[in-house]
Amino acid sequence: MRLRDYRVFIGMLLIATSVFGQYQLEGTVIGRNNEPIANAEVYNQAIGTQVVTDKSGRFIFDDLPAGKYLIAIFSFDFEIYEEQVTIEGNASKTFVLKPLGEELSEVLITQRREKIFGLKQLKPVEGTAIFAGKKSEVVLVDQTVGNLASNNARQIYAQVVGLNIYENSDAGLQLNIGGRGLDPNRSANFNIKQNGYDISADVLGYPESYYTPPAEALSEIQVIRGAASLQYGTQFGGLINFKMKQPNPNKEIELVSRQTLGSFNLFTSFNSLSGTIDKFSYYTYINYKSGDGYRPNSEFDSKNIYATIGYAFTDKTKLTLDVTYLDYLAQQPGGLTDTQFNKDPNYSNRTRNWFDIDWKLFSLKLEHKFSKKTDFSLNLFGLDASRKAVGFRGNPTILNSNPITDVDEVDANGTYEFPRDLITGNFRNWGAEARVLSRYNLLGKESVFLLGAKYYQANNDSRQGAGSNKTDADFNFATVAFPDYPNQSTFDFPNLNVALFGEHIFNLSDTFSVTPGFRFEYIKTESKGEYNEVNFDLAGNPIANTIRMDNRVFDRSFFLFGIGASYKPNRNIEVYANISQNYRSVTFSDIRVVSPTFKIDPQISDEEGYTADFGARGRVGDILSYDIGGFGLLYDDRIGTVFDDRANRVRKNIGKAFIYGLESFVDWNILSTFFTDTANYKVNWFVNTSLTDSEYLESEEAGVKGKKVEFIPAINLKTGVKFGYKNFMVSTQFTYLSEQYTDVSNSAIAQSTDNRNGIIGEIPSYHILDVSASYTYKNFKLETGINNVLDTSYFTRRATGYPGPGIIPSDPLTWYATLQFKW
Repeated sequence: MRLRDYRVFIGMLLIATSVFGQYQLEGTVIGRNNEPIANAEVYNQAIGTQVVTDKSGRFIFDDLPAGKYLIAIFSFDFEIYEEQVTIEGNASKTFVLKPLGEELSEVLITQRREKIFGLKQLKPVEGTAIFAGKKSEVVLVDQTVGNLASNNARQIYAQVVGLNIYENSDAGLQLNIGGRGLDPNRSANFNIKQNGYDISADVLGYPESYYTPPAEALSEIQVIRGAASLQYGTQFGGLINFKMKQPNPNKEIELVSRQTLGSFNLFTSFNSLSGTIDKFSYYTYINYKSGDGYRPNSEFDSKNIYATIGYAFTDKTKLTLDVTYLDYLAQQPGGLTDTQFNKDPNYSNRTRNWFDIDWKLFSLKLEHKFSKKTDFSLNLFGLDASRKAVGFRGNPTILNSNPITDVDEVDANGTYEFPRDLITGNFRNWGAEARVLSRYNLLGKESVFLLGAKYYQANNDSRQGAGSNKTDADFNFATVAFPDYPNQSTFDFPNLNVALFGEHIFNLSDTFSVTPGFRFEYIKTESKGEYNEVNFDLAGNPIANTIRMDNRVFDRSFFLFGIGASYKPNRNIEVYANISQNYRSVTFSDIRVVSPTFKIDPQISDEEGYTADFGARGRVGDILSYDIGGFGLLYDDRIGTVFDDRANRVRKNIGKAFIYGLESFVDWNILSTFFTDTANYKVNWFVNTSLTDSEYLESEEAGVKGKKVEFIPAINLKTGVKFGYKNFMVSTQFTYLSEQYTDVSNSAIAQSTDNRNGIIGEIPSYHILDVSASYTYKNFKLETGINNVLDTSYFTRRATGYPGPGIIPSDPLTWYATLQFKW
């Protein structure tokens, strides 16, 4: 395997500089036979700019102060080139790269990457985005030794601090991550993007992510906390951006085929093609997944297709089209009570619950360089999707029905007595986002400003009612057969969002920069529809069926402000801090979805607050990489669930909460600490720790003030060792999360007196051990491993609705094996 398997690198820092004079460095990158090398990446971190050579191998850095610079150049199939260049006036220079003379082992590739990357953060400026002064983390997916075929989030996000993960037995079809007190359910508290555009159902009206791209197709995952709200949205969690692999610029066709087998009849097949032909470039894949799951009634089947096609009109203008399609069907075994889980976590008493997703994403992006200083991008994107869920969740005609333990009865003819509850949603939205980023000189330093605008329009609808009394995946409504089914509603949700945003990097000195920013939001959330109000007598017979209209409009506009700062006394350390306002719009599931486990307060309203981060990150030689800091999150009008005066659980605004903690990530290169010659070996130990506390400061609800906030383990620890010898790599990882509450009352255990037990109570602490290995031989690569080696019985979720209600057990010991062929 050659060095071309990775595409991004970080150059060395500016050694010395003078503020007098601004000059130009014009360079040409060639091979030994004087052939120009196109698409080579040339990086000068001092000005925060990475440039790419054109077809003639040329590049230019403008407005360089006099001084000495260490320039780094990377290109596929060539050795990394580094040279110190002295600028005393306009300069022109030719750089000659050496071709790789050997096949590099996995260990050598990893060590070179780590020497260049260290602990990877985003550069201050990338494309038409600003990341200066923010807490940013980047998952380099191709460096992960773990279960990529199943999107194992515990392993993939091992080096991202503070994440709380819901684990499902679905081969990673849905990503459920939260953190800092944010509900992990379908990652709804993050702004989820793919290649910079939205992929959730409705960013403001229903920000749940039913689609997650396969890890095998990703080059990296960008995680930006807090102040990311200014450029990307209002969410408290920040941004998660999935960057898909890019076309191979040096081949007309490249094939990657990965086939995986695993426990419980898991089978996945990932096949991709990539290449560049003159001005055209392309990357496409087909991914198929199927399996039975470890509990009965847990089978799933998924088909995912993706294609990106780029056309470079000139060196300054490029157009890129992305198309994504996902279709999957999963059977859901239902949730358990605490008693059922403790007796047998494999148990399932739901045989006819199903979930179906149809997801189509589109994006057309225009990128243009007006000059060497000014970049522009325009992204048009859209979604045409649906989700359908049908299942038996208790007898809705009985007041005290238990949605977890009620028996799904069958008569003598094999016909089920009760219909299933069916909820369907259709999501049709589109948007456009334009950005312009420009650099200019201010007081002898380069400053950068970003201005952008976003228009987003959604036309969604949701319907709930009686499904069939069959067992198969029938998503047709049975209203005629069951006219008095109580949970009936039909709603349209036409949502509109217009946003203006801007950020500016002021480089006040060679070491200190300040980045203020703003975001203006106009949000119009509407709800138009009707629902049935059905009353029953004590015998469960309907006595009244009334149709109620429910039309609402939430119309608001506001500004969000934030500021970040970065201090870099030398190239090995950066101290950063930022604070930003945040906002969460009420979603249509907050407004109108009937659940057997809670009611919704008709006065429910938006949430708002602040997020702050501070810390230090950097490295100590080639020995240690680190990112250590703290955070605070002030959450006003937080939405949660409490009991009313009739002992009903009600979802509503609870009060003001404060969440704070310390987060740290340290990666220690053990071999480099004690030995000088480690070319064929690798031993690294990493520790990822988050210590978090919280408290409700204010509440009009009795018994809430002073309680801990839900979904927060006080200790969140991930640690592991990575060992490598030539082409053989091994990774071990230990995960520990302390107990966490799932309700405002901080119930220590599920209350046996509550007929909905399994929903209320804490999530007990748990610990997991994972072991993975890989071996590369020429064009082949074998990956294998065991997840949950200790066969721990645990759960990460108490679901209040689908896929429960109740406890959703996590996987026991499982194995996987992947064979990859690359040509």
